[in-house]
Amino acid sequence: MKIISKDFLLNEEIREKEVRVIDTDNNQLGILPTKEALKIAEEKELDLVLISPTANPPVCKIMNYGKFLYEQAKKEKEARKNQKVINIKEIRFSPAIEEHDISIKANNARKFLLDGDKVKVTVRFRGREAEYSHIGLDILKSFSDRLEDVCVIEKPAKLEGKNMIMILAPKRA
Repeated sequence: MKIISKDFLLNEEIREKEVRVIDTDNNQLGILPTKEALKIAEEKELDLVLISPTANPPVCKIMNYGKFLYEQAKKEKEARKNQKVINIKEIRFSPAIEEHDISIKANNARKFLLDGDKVKVTVRFRGREAEYSHIGLDILKSFSDRLEDVCVIEKPAKLEGKNMIMILAPKRA
């Protein structure tokens, strides 16, 4: 047995005395007693679906409810397919990193940014290294300068505990 979501009231669940009825071709049939609208829907072997319960009188439509749910699910799936998932990749440094290592990590970050991912750049201070946070700031500045053609700084460098963090986002075309 299939489970049908109960977002809409249909057929005998509709408790209103009178409803405004719309047929399958979107033509208004006018305000009818609910029993009569149900009879019309049953003759066409379709469902009477309450689509606007707050209107006065409530609006019902004669349709194939299963087909309607299928179309809704198809639209939702299509919308999900078009969404782009953005990942955050992290690159870590220590304050004692060499220039060559920065350039290698910059090349990796360039690949991430060109793939559409964000990059979180972290300088991790250990022990008393945190007193020299200006070194971390210089490292992050030189790192972002190497990537300025493919990225924008989404969150500037900031010391958070023993880590200095900066977030880079890909430039929009």
